[in-house]
Amino acid sequence: MILRDYQQRAIDDLYRWFEAYESGNPCLVLPTGSGKSHIIAAICKQAVTTWPETRILMLTHVKELIEQNAEKMRQHWPDAPLGIYSAGMGVKKMDQITFASIQSVRYLADQIGYIDIVLIDECHTVSHKQEGGYRWLLSDLKKINPYLRVIGLTATPYRLGHGLIIEEPALFSALIEPVTIEELVFKKHLAPLRSKVTQFKLDVKGVGKSGGEYIESQLQKAVNSKSQNLRVVREVIAWAEDRKAWLFFCAGVDHAIAIRDVLRDEGIAAECILGETPKQEREQIIADYKAGKIRALTNANVLTTGFDYPNIDLIAMLRPTMSPGLYVQMAGRGMRPKEHTDHCMVLDFAGVVEAHGPITAVQPPKKPGEGTGEAPSKPCPECNEICHLSVRECPSCGFQFPAPAQKKLQLRDIDIMGEKGKEMAVTGWTWRRHIGHNSGKLMISTTYYGALSDQPVTEYFPVLHEGYAGEKAIGQIYKIAQQNHVSLAKVTDLDPENGLDYIVIQMNLGKPPTNIEIKRDGKFNRVIKRMWR
Repeated sequence: MILRDYQQRAIDDLYRWFEAYESGNPCLVLPTGSGKSHIIAAICKQAVTTWPETRILMLTHVKELIEQNAEKMRQHWPDAPLGIYSAGMGVKKMDQITFASIQSVRYLADQIGYIDIVLIDECHTVSHKQEGGYRWLLSDLKKINPYLRVIGLTATPYRLGHGLIIEEPALFSALIEPVTIEELVFKKHLAPLRSKVTQFKLDVKGVGKSGGEYIESQLQKAVNSKSQNLRVVREVIAWAEDRKAWLFFCAGVDHAIAIRDVLRDEGIAAECILGETPKQEREQIIADYKAGKIRALTNANVLTTGFDYPNIDLIAMLRPTMSPGLYVQMAGRGMRPKEHTDHCMVLDFAGVVEAHGPITAVQPPKKPGEGTGEAPSKPCPECNEICHLSVRECPSCGFQFPAPAQKKLQLRDIDIMGEKGKEMAVTGWTWRRHIGHNSGKLMISTTYYGALSDQPVTEYFPVLHEGYAGEKAIGQIYKIAQQNHVSLAKVTDLDPENGLDYIVIQMNLGKPPTNIEIKRDGKFNRVIKRMWR
């Protein structure tokens, strides 16, 4: 199978990181729906076919992810030496490449033996401290192979009460972010979300917290009542119109059952999936849901990680949470491209979007004592779309937000007339090889991605052109690399073909500017300034 450009970029960035650092464990940060399973499969295949003695262990905590990852492994490499070790799947077989549940193998280091690479899917579940199943197993495996390297993969590189998963004494030492949600939406690999401010709000006043999260028993008591459930369901029905597949995230088991029953009372075909739902019954419910026989699914802490149905077009968030990771997982269920619509509606009865901000600007959880801060969002007064604070036009209805107060005009050294370009906040960038449409010559380009409502801006560097144009382009790239602390060898020391690849890989490893300043130049935007803050 051929990987998408950003999937191959993720692997290239990973190996470049290993070349640069002799120790440490990197984490690939990949948005929900970006195809982590394909990246895992490609890493395994490349490692084993390049170094035939390599032994790999892929770990996760959800059996559905093992099944998905194994399926993609077989697609990429039908004859892969693949073993699966998972009590939940009823299979216990090890091989050169073993996909396993941490619950089944955490005490089996001696049986597993020598391992070169450990891949951990959903690696934000690994404890910051030297405790828990993952840390115990890895400690035992390192005694067998002191040079063991660990690669993490997650869409949410943070933990409640700890912050980023690279903050000491965490297992991981670096985050590699090869692609953003904005890029994936722009390329139509993901569908955008449209979140609405609901008329009814669930109130969590007085609900206690433990470990940085709401106490479930108290949370259910606060949000699970007949009157509240009826108001929620009737408002969902009013918003839903002809939407086909609804998914409800509830505060607990009793809440999920109660919401299902109200949906049925209101004439909606609904089912509920819980942790204790038998496997065969769960599979039948999901099959009926995907077939359109069931319109609404309610669940409690189940249909997040590992559940994938692209045509979900309405998500109702009824589960207040302090966890940005859980928020991202819930919202991510609606971001797969759909057959019948171009987006998924999110009805936020729990105030989750307002608490954590837009899905493209989620902040890591605060450490104890750091406070909560303010989420970077605002509601559209026309359609109730929840927008980023920086946007001037609602991406849903086109409402024009009032312009901010004008700053006092200031002259600058490079701008004698005091004119200023438009500033765009940057969420990610992509460097790639490019063939000029008119010249047919190879060059390098970088695309800057902003908010979902921003048009991406692409900058071109004709580094192989002769004379001033080529020299200027090379100088610009080296200046960007210097600002970004990226080390580049002299292009003149490299042959043109490999030289371009080298520059692209190195620059993709760097952090994009936080903001760029652009000016309209004919049909295109020209980047006149890049800022790292």
